[in-house]
Amino acid sequence: MAGEQVKQIAQQYFPAALQQMMLRYESEFDAVQEIRCRIERPLILRLKQGEERLAAEQLSAMQLQHVVSRISQGSAYAWEEEFRQGYLTLAGGHRVGMVGKGVLEHGRIRTLKQISGLNFRIARSVPGAADHLVERVTAGGQIHNTLLVSPPGCGKTTMLRDLIRQLSDGVPRLKFRGVNVGVVDERSELAGCVNGVPQLDVGSRTDVLDGCPKSEGIRMLIRSMGPQVVAADEIGTAADAAALEEALQSGVRIITTVHGSGLDDLLHHPAIGPLVRQGFFAVIVSLGWQGGQMALQYERGGCV
Repeated sequence: MAGEQVKQIAQQYFPAALQQMMLRYESEFDAVQEIRCRIERPLILRLKQGEERLAAEQLSAMQLQHVVSRISQGSAYAWEEEFRQGYLTLAGGHRVGMVGKGVLEHGRIRTLKQISGLNFRIARSVPGAADHLVERVTAGGQIHNTLLVSPPGCGKTTMLRDLIRQLSDGVPRLKFRGVNVGVVDERSELAGCVNGVPQLDVGSRTDVLDGCPKSEGIRMLIRSMGPQVVAADEIGTAADAAALEEALQSGVRIITTVHGSGLDDLLHHPAIGPLVRQGFFAVIVSLGWQGGQMALQYERGGCV
């Protein structure tokens, strides 16, 4: 399935010469996580393990401009807000990050021009990724506040997405009925919304607030949608932590992630550390890769 998505991206957004170059590596498309394009550099496919540099031919400015035109549907102006943020989301939930020359207005970036690099991040739903985790999260017939921690690229967003889906749809084997889940998807990575419609499966009882800062979005969802669970990816600031604390005090359950390498990192995290030490999270999970497979390590939850 992922291989077909990468093939569609190549055919839909890349000029013919680059398509042909990419299709020589079609047998590896299932393992592709990113497609990196830089002017006057070789095209690179980043795989789960390692990378493939596509021949020695360098990407021309004209070729990159072709790709930019296709992803922006011929109108960078119509996508000015996305260009200002440095990324846009494609059909299928794939996210394209970009770099170039910043256009400033009153000292802040208004948009980007002269795009010099793109990074296609391939979105994947992995049904069942959270099968083991959901047993812990719903133990005793209730939902426990949960924190996933890992370095970048270790699968925490994929794990979070499937956990949201299972909490939303319900888990018959555990006799767990689905609940209303509110998702704050600040960077459009969890649900991959396009025109407000999730491109990735986050469950039938899930409401998504797309492109909204987490600190504001958490409060908005609680006020407007009455979720039983609020989920957000990559909590990191003091404002995020304050919004989480308000949600927890209102009785809403929290499922979230943070960058780090384990419990020690969390305890010293300036924003999340106090919540961890106070025991707000009953389930804390460290994620990583072992032998090409995602591995979970359950840390000490509750007060530490």
